Amino acid sequence: MALPNRNPYDQYKHTEINTANQGKLIVMLYDGAIKFCNIAIENMHPKTYDIANNNILKAQDIINELILALNMNEGGDVARNLFNLYIFFKKQLLEANIQKNADILKNVVKLLRELRDAWDKISTKETPSDRVATASKGSFSIEG
Repeated sequence: MALPNRNPYDQYKHTEINTANQGKLIVMLYDGAIKFCNIAIENMHPKTYDIANNNILKAQDIINELILALNMNEGGDVARNLFNLYIFFKKQLLEANIQKNADILKNVVKLLRELRDAWDKISTKETPSDRVATASKGSFSIEG
């Protein structure tokens, strides 16, 4: 019986996702949103708007996932502030898509990078016991 032909990169990413701690998963989501925004920016000037549109939609989907991952009950002010930022990002992505405006996307990317870097610092400080505790909760929260 032949094994299905799997891309080694896809297998690596699948393993990386399954073994990442909660903070690293959030960083990966930010990385994806930044990547898709950058692809959209690159496709604004040669006017390949279909590619730009598809990538903006992918970035919006990731922002939706970040919103759904927030634990509003336990996250307090930080979760509420992140929620407001994510809603702002969604509005900016929509506006950039309507106007075909790369500058709006560049601003979103700048802010996403700042948040990504902050989450990266948080996730590297996470201890093994933190990973067990947050994994058992089933949703993301921000804790000290």
